[in-house]
Amino acid sequence: MDTTQLQGLIGMLAVLGLLALVALPAIIGVVHDRRIDRQLREAPARTAARDGAAPERHVRTTSGHGHRAARAA
Repeated sequence: MDTTQLQGLIGMLAVLGLLALVALPAIIGVVHDRRIDRQLREAPARTAARDGAAPERHVRTTSGHGHRAARAA
């Protein structure tokens, strides 16, 4: 292996290292989002299993009072 090949190898490794540094945060974010989505999908079933009830689909909760539209004075 001569000097030119060694320089080419070092350059290629440097570019791959920089690519990994740039892509790694995006990959970590995608994995994190997928984990949160999975946890949100499984939450109703887990809650129902803990409470001993059948899991409900499309549960919509409100805070006790209806949604009110803001009106200009």
